[in-house]
This record gives sequence, structure tokens and C-alpha cells, in this order.
Amino acid sequence: MLDAPSHNLRFADWLFRSSAASLIWLVVRVWLGYQWANAGYQKIWGSEKSAFWFGGGAGVKGFATAGVLGSSTGKGGASYGWWAGFLHNFVIPNASWIAKFIALGELAIGVALILGLLTGLAALSGLLLNLIYMFTGSAGVNPAYAILSMGLILGWRNAGLLGLDRFALSGVWRRRHFSRTSDRAARRPTTVPAPALTH
Repeated sequence: MLDAPSHNLRFADWLFRSSAASLIWLVVRVWLGYQWANAGYQKIWGSEKSAFWFGGGAGVKGFATAGVLGSSTGKGGASYGWWAGFLHNFVIPNASWIAKFIALGELAIGVALILGLLTGLAALSGLLLNLIYMFTGSAGVNPAYAILSMGLILGWRNAGLLGLDRFALSGVWRRRHFSRTSDRAARRPTTVPAPALTH
């Protein structure tokens, strides 16, 4: 019977390395990518464009202001004074270009995840945005997105296998395959010839 640590290692190896598990990551990647792409789309062309792409970044300014006020009253908002200071001194005065940067960033993250292009980097960028939103006092979907992003980051090679990463990072997969083949060869027991009997 396999002990728990060994069984867990085998499952992790299957999840992050096997081509069968890449189907799971494909579903996660495309779903999360759609959420990010739609969020960016809404901020540039959709229902939120007046608060982000147009309107001087009113959406970012309002969000950051709420975070600062919540921090000062102790009712939600930014939980750390240094973060509230960052929102007040940097984000609010620069809300106009930050709003456009966020809109383009969300759209780019979504497209990259859907296409499976630089999957690990795209997931890391999404995770950073989730953390920024959570630091400012917004939970919503961010914890769930953050968990999925961490999975994509840990399994970045497998998560992009059924995507453009297969071509963009083909050298990484060749090195991985070569190293795994070398490891198997190194683990293969060598036979030592029996000593000849002398009379």
C-alpha cells in the first residue's frame, strides 16, 4: 500500500506533468481567460467604459477612495495603513492612466490565457491584480480567481500544452522530456557481470 506522501507526489506529478491533466488545465485556463477578457472588454467598450476608458478613471478613483475611507473607519477597505497611503498618494492622483492600464491588462491577461500563450506569466499577472483588488478591500470573485491562477502558475508547462505555449516554449518541453528520459536512464539498474570462477 502506498503511503500518503508518495501518493500525493504521484498525484501532483500527474496533475502538473501528464498530457491527460492538460485537458483539466485547458478548461480552467479558458474559463478564467474568458472572465478576464470580458472584464477588460467591459472597461474599454462595454458597460464600464465611462468609468474606466473614458471619464478620467472615475472607476479606479472611486474604488481607491472607498478603500482609503474603509481603512480609516475600520469598516472594510484597505487593511494596511501603508496600502491606504499608496492608494491615496499614488493611485487616486493617477487614476486616469491607471484605469486604462488595468483595462488593457485585464484584456491581455484574458486573451493570453485563452490562447495558452505565456500561460504562467499571464496567470501571475492576473494573480497580482487579484491581490491588489483584495488589498484594497474587494473580495468578490478575487479569491477564487487567485486560487485558479496559482494552479496555472504551478502547472504552467502543462497548462499551456494545449495552446500556443506548445510552440512558443517548445524548447522547454524538449528539455523537460530529455531530462525525464535521462532521469529514467540514470535510475535503471545496471547489471554487473558475475566474476569468473577459477579452479
